[in-house]
Amino acid sequence: MSKTSSQTDSPNGAALGMRGISKHFGPVAALCDVSLSAWAGTVHALVGENGAGKSTLMKILAGVYQPDAGTVEIRGRQRAFANPGDAIEAGVSMIYQELDLAEHLTAAENIFLHAEPKGALPWTVSHKRMAAQATELATRFGFDIDPTSRVEDLSTGDCQIVEILKALRRHASIIVMDEPTSSLSEGEAIRLFDVVRRLRDQGLCIIYISHRLEEIIDLADEVSVLRDGRLVHCERVESLDIPKIVRHMVGRPLTDFFPGRAADVGDPLAQITDLSSEAGIRAVSFEIRRGEIVGMAGLVGAGRTEVARALFGVDPRTSGRIALEGRELNVGSPADAIAGGIALLTEDRKRTGLCLDLPCSWNITLPNLKPIGFTPVIKPSRESRIAADVGSRIAIKWASPEAPASSLSGGNQQKLLIARWLLANSSFMIFDEPTRGIDVGAKIEVYTLLNKLAEEGKAILFISSELPELFGIADRILVMRRGRLVGNLRTKETTPEEIMHLAAVEKKA
Repeated sequence: MSKTSSQTDSPNGAALGMRGISKHFGPVAALCDVSLSAWAGTVHALVGENGAGKSTLMKILAGVYQPDAGTVEIRGRQRAFANPGDAIEAGVSMIYQELDLAEHLTAAENIFLHAEPKGALPWTVSHKRMAAQATELATRFGFDIDPTSRVEDLSTGDCQIVEILKALRRHASIIVMDEPTSSLSEGEAIRLFDVVRRLRDQGLCIIYISHRLEEIIDLADEVSVLRDGRLVHCERVESLDIPKIVRHMVGRPLTDFFPGRAADVGDPLAQITDLSSEAGIRAVSFEIRRGEIVGMAGLVGAGRTEVARALFGVDPRTSGRIALEGRELNVGSPADAIAGGIALLTEDRKRTGLCLDLPCSWNITLPNLKPIGFTPVIKPSRESRIAADVGSRIAIKWASPEAPASSLSGGNQQKLLIARWLLANSSFMIFDEPTRGIDVGAKIEVYTLLNKLAEEGKAILFISSELPELFGIADRILVMRRGRLVGNLRTKETTPEEIMHLAAVEKKA
């Protein structure tokens, strides 16, 4: 690991020191012995791939999680936060990607929530004093916002300002911003950068999490890189550039547990033309051939899941053409997609994929009742036999097909969903983060299944936040950024650095 003074014991005057922070969630190590320091009057950027541990580390700082090991120092004093209130009292405020505001209240009411100025009578609030104090606070830090406006009427950029003012009202000396520009327009983002610089110049310590590396280079004083839950590099920004940051983010070697594949890639099967949706997808076009696994990369909010949802009829399309083997499909709902031969394994199998309390056999046959002749009468014995047959094809480990889906491991729950679409005989299969939350052995089984499906002539779209598995399993990699397709690259002819650069760096006009 590259090392600078910020990773040694912090000298007096450091606003923040985190020492040897480790955190496990069950058997999964989210953070391993992470140490960093940040100073007042600086912007300290925290970067890394999805799942690198950035948000977990900051949630420990904010009192949301407690570390398994390690200490937190605020202005040289060791602190232990049992809850977010303890962190706020110590001067730490975290502004989350999903803003934590009461939309039906005014800006001033949000800023002074739980600290409202008292009115002339007991148990009353002086809204006049509250608005005046909110205006005075905003003016002191150079902000311009109407304190009487309801939050629901404010732009996203103004809501960010309200969150910042709420932190300043609490006398925060350390403000953590988690992907603050993910939902901002370009103009709002530029305004936010000015706000961050103003706060830095007034002596605050800003911890800034972002996937947008051009922002980091422009805004930060120092950059720390997390990879697989470990701090792997920390350096002053003037010594860095985007390619160097990317190398540290993706510097792990590809592991050797990706099974080989002998699929013959055939003619185009799935053809997507100018796909746009109400969820922000704009003119996305690509094709996938029989026997081909095409990966899709992109950062949080890039639009990968939204592409899958539009293809499966979950999100309404505003334009575009979906064709399988040259036959155009009218996909207005998931039922249309299933009937047309499209399958979707959603990124959240427990919330949007499985009926956990229902038997495994029900989960497999649920979208297939009509094609396999189960209407109007379902015969449980036949249903169980069909589920057992398709389950044996992919070696699902269960007590029986009648066992509830919740009794299966994460990897076998994914297999349950794959069995569902094998029974449906889907030809175009979309896998959204299929290895999220499962162990290494289960991942290998999923990769092996993907290869087998490709060898059977399926066309597979494989969405993943993990670059190593995209390079280990995909023939080509599509890259999404802000709702648009910005790259379509053969895996053997590209690098993780090129993929990350396309995903993270705005093209200049």
